[in-house]
Amino acid sequence: MKFFKFTFILAVCLNASGLMAQTPVLMPGNVETVTINDHNIVFKTTNAYGRIEVYSPSVIRVRLDKKPLGRDFSYAVIGEPGKGKANITQNEETIILITDSLKAVITKKPFSVAYYTAGGELINQDEQGLGTSWAGDAVTTYKKLQPNEHFIGLGEKTGNLDRAGNGYTNWNSDVYGYRVDQDPLYSTIPFYIGIHGNINYGIFLDNTYQSDFNFGASNNRFSSFGARGGEMNYYFIYHKRLADIIKSYTWLTGRMPMPPLWSLGYQQNRYSYYPEAEVMRIAKTLREKRIPADGITLDIHYMDKYQLFTWNKSRFPDPAKMSDSLNKMGFKLTVIVDPGIKVEKGAPAYESGLKDDVYIKYPDGQNYTGQVWPGWCNFTDFTSSKGRAWWRKQVSFFAKSGVSGIWNDMNEISTWGQKMPDNVLFDYDGAQTSHLQAHNVYGLEMIRSSYEGALEHFKERPFVLSRSGYGGLQRYSAIWTGDNRAEEDHMLQGVRIMNSLGLSGVSFTGMDIGGFTGNPTVPLYTRWIELGAFVPYYRNHTGVNTKAAEPWAFGEDVLDIARNYISLRYQLMPYLYSSFYESTQSGMPVMRSLAIDYTFDPKILWADYQNQFEFGGAFMIAPFESTREYGKIYFPEGIWYDLYNGGVIAGKQEKVVPLNVAKLPVYVKGGSIIPMQSLVQTTSILPTDTLSVHVYNGLTANSFVYYEDDGKSFDYKKGSFYKRTITFNPADKSLTFNAAEGNYTSHFKFIKLILHGFDQADKIIIGKDQIKAENGSYSFLSGAAATDPEGSGSPAESCAVKYIVIKNSTNNIKLNY
Repeated sequence: MKFFKFTFILAVCLNASGLMAQTPVLMPGNVETVTINDHNIVFKTTNAYGRIEVYSPSVIRVRLDKKPLGRDFSYAVIGEPGKGKANITQNEETIILITDSLKAVITKKPFSVAYYTAGGELINQDEQGLGTSWAGDAVTTYKKLQPNEHFIGLGEKTGNLDRAGNGYTNWNSDVYGYRVDQDPLYSTIPFYIGIHGNINYGIFLDNTYQSDFNFGASNNRFSSFGARGGEMNYYFIYHKRLADIIKSYTWLTGRMPMPPLWSLGYQQNRYSYYPEAEVMRIAKTLREKRIPADGITLDIHYMDKYQLFTWNKSRFPDPAKMSDSLNKMGFKLTVIVDPGIKVEKGAPAYESGLKDDVYIKYPDGQNYTGQVWPGWCNFTDFTSSKGRAWWRKQVSFFAKSGVSGIWNDMNEISTWGQKMPDNVLFDYDGAQTSHLQAHNVYGLEMIRSSYEGALEHFKERPFVLSRSGYGGLQRYSAIWTGDNRAEEDHMLQGVRIMNSLGLSGVSFTGMDIGGFTGNPTVPLYTRWIELGAFVPYYRNHTGVNTKAAEPWAFGEDVLDIARNYISLRYQLMPYLYSSFYESTQSGMPVMRSLAIDYTFDPKILWADYQNQFEFGGAFMIAPFESTREYGKIYFPEGIWYDLYNGGVIAGKQEKVVPLNVAKLPVYVKGGSIIPMQSLVQTTSILPTDTLSVHVYNGLTANSFVYYEDDGKSFDYKKGSFYKRTITFNPADKSLTFNAAEGNYTSHFKFIKLILHGFDQADKIIIGKDQIKAENGSYSFLSGAAATDPEGSGSPAESCAVKYIVIKNSTNNIKLNY
């Protein structure tokens, strides 16, 4: 009997061992060898090879693969490791890595990683028993779900601001007229932020294969991220403030350059404006109707039979002359480009590409051919240095035509049928790979090539726009949300997508105002054009076979409303341009989810309030469907002012407000500093020499960095800028203008200081002088400056203010109230 029991147990053990050996899921196993260097740990486990490296005190990288780690290469990451001290020790059970900001504990048996704050609070940890594993070529890391954990970011994704309970796939896709719950969309940014308790952290999975993220979808045990091939390669980021997580992520993947000033103005687009007479009609009508505007965009009908690097000469007989005429009117021209080069013997671009051998290929050496707008096309290999150089050379075609902006479309890659073969080969910068690995990064490398080509050939800062991309796209391009619909839920979904892009390091974002497919109702168009004034890239665009969607196409009432909000946008240009400067320095987006400043206030993640956002650091926008008569708004901590009438609202409360389609709900945070200028019809015209600086009374101190340069050249990189920090401190009732930095002379000679909420500030002390503050009113929608007590509009449309005029050289100001 005993012998039988022993035999039975032995058989069970052997069977279990056999099952383990044959399991389709491979775990790393135990750590067997460890080498510790100054900033990294190199190790081998039973079934894997790994490396953990300190990039900064707040950024730690983890690499893991079934085979020895290969080439260390990234299209996304430009930050370098070793930017901070690390103390690394080990014993038989663990390896402990400590920086100034966090602690990583690597368990050896089996391998797993957990991250803690310097004070010992758990930030994030591998799920015990799952950790990282391989299922075939796919690799996934499983993280333990923390109590009440929330997830935001992940770039261009539909759905709620809070992604908890959902799963997502990254595979750049052409999704015409996509649903508001569709996934994936056009671009891939595999970076998200986790929030639980009073802790937030970021994770960036740098792997260009199709990737998948699970934030507790269909399970209550883990969140996970992984890719269908390649190694596990992720960056863990921890800071106390969410804004600093974005700052570290954009340090890692790069920040946007200063955009050309004209690209921040209103852009009038359509699929398509042609011939030249129609383009000029649109430009002249914008000027005649006093609608400020800076750009007109041409879609594919400007080309000869849709062939890239051509003009349709019957429609546009002299493009350079047309561009010059538009420039004189204050308009810059943007044109669309697609990656497909038509296969046509004798065509200059096609023959040049053949000669330089720049097209992607099948394994047998034949160029891949796919069908798009021109017909059967070959496609430039932008993952090849040779391909990028060829494309940069072609960009001279646009420079010679007087074009100022390059709009990159269809770069997912999109082809008819949407099924590019997996076996198409790409150079991948010397490490040849298949479409499976190159697909998600193709758009990024196309916009890189367009941007670098424009730097070579354009005389001024270029504007580059893209539909597709990967992490780090902000270094080269703006992005818009693709072929949306003229529907209420698409307008609000666009807001959430742009907020998510902002959380993911991309500041220059836009959506097709009014919707690309279909025809908006008059109220919907009205609400959308109002909302566009507070979107980084203000693009009015509609598709072929839709009704006209210019501001004058919906009647005089809508025209007046559109003109008011577009005019407000232009008055806010000093504030907007300074906010873009902030993006270049810290990665802070212009369009900001409330999660950035109010991360641990649970209500900002509620579906009722998830569409609210900040425009820069001062404004809060609360968009609603145009059909709503009332809306519920959440006011976070602080003091808030109604933009239009100056009414004060206390923070930490919800309010139901009446809605009017003629007025977008906009509020200003107490303590805000907002520089504004006189109204101009185009950024090519200088405003008056007086800068209006609006200051809102508040409970806490606040600073604003005012920034100015010529708006068009790269001289700012050589110090030709004007930068001045303005600080309001209610504790000592002071307003401080720091000394200016840079060697650029500001256009503004005077400052009109406009005070909101300072009813008792009758005297203002500057040095030894006391200046009487004048009473006045200000209307944000009429373009009026602070005026006499009668003001410039009805009480419901104007804010009561105090104001004085000072020289731009004034420094310290004391507010006596």
